[in-house]
Amino acid sequence: MGFFGCASRARACRICSTLIAGTATVPMFAPGSARPAANHSAIVEFHVEDVDRVHKELGDTLTDVVNGPATMPWGNRSLLFRDPDGNLVNFFTR
Repeated sequence: MGFFGCASRARACRICSTLIAGTATVPMFAPGSARPAANHSAIVEFHVEDVDRVHKELGDTLTDVVNGPATMPWGNRSLLFRDPDGNLVNFFTR
């Protein structure tokens, strides 16, 4: 089963937005995680009920965690990782 098959098992997971991050926003996630002009500047986001629970449910499926569950300056709880193709994915809770 591929990554998105595993991710879809996480309850209450839905696509919320695609974020094109700016130079001021990216360092708040994880410095250097998004690299403009290297096709690493888009972040696919999923709004979930509980980021910490989803992190536990996905377990070893997540092999490239960029920033573990953390509370962002704007109040969202966020889990930032790369999928097997290197795309940045953010699961977040408001």
